Amino acid sequence: MSRIGRLPVEIPAGVTIDIAEGNTVTVKGPLGTLVENLPAEMDIKIENNEVIVTRPNDLKKMKSLHGLTRTLIANMVTGVTKGYQKVLEINGVGYRAQKQGKKLILSLGYSHPVEMEDPEGLETVLEGQNKITVKGINKQKVGQYAAEIREKRKPEPYKGKGIKYADEVIRRKVGKTGKK
Repeated sequence: MSRIGRLPVEIPAGVTIDIAEGNTVTVKGPLGTLVENLPAEMDIKIENNEVIVTRPNDLKKMKSLHGLTRTLIANMVTGVTKGYQKVLEINGVGYRAQKQGKKLILSLGYSHPVEMEDPEGLETVLEGQNKITVKGINKQKVGQYAAEIREKRKPEPYKGKGIKYADEVIRRKVGKTGKK
């Protein structure tokens, strides 16, 4: 049995889960609604306020799908109750971020400002000029958009300039040394 897959997902108060045909799971909560098509091979049931995922057989593919399906449902439940957020930091002289409506404008040392539009269902919040928080209910979309922002100027290993995650540690390299 998959150790993750066999754990039940508890349904908190204020959250409703519907399982349609073809394993289309709809999770409604205080922060919004998420719909996901999950692997059709898995058997998803709701029993006494818990979601239980079972697999048909012990093939390697079924074992891996078992844990994945359960985790996706758990992430949906967490998303509609608490939501997800990723914090990015901008380091570097003259590097900064601005917000204009739903547009995020980044000054990253290029000859032009980089403009990014907030995707549907996501929100970026600025703290000062060098801290960006990406918030949303879909874990995958929050992580993807945060990665896209980081991609605009990855942190470099010599001075640490660029956009990094708040919890990311940049391995620094030693620069050139002069001749004696």
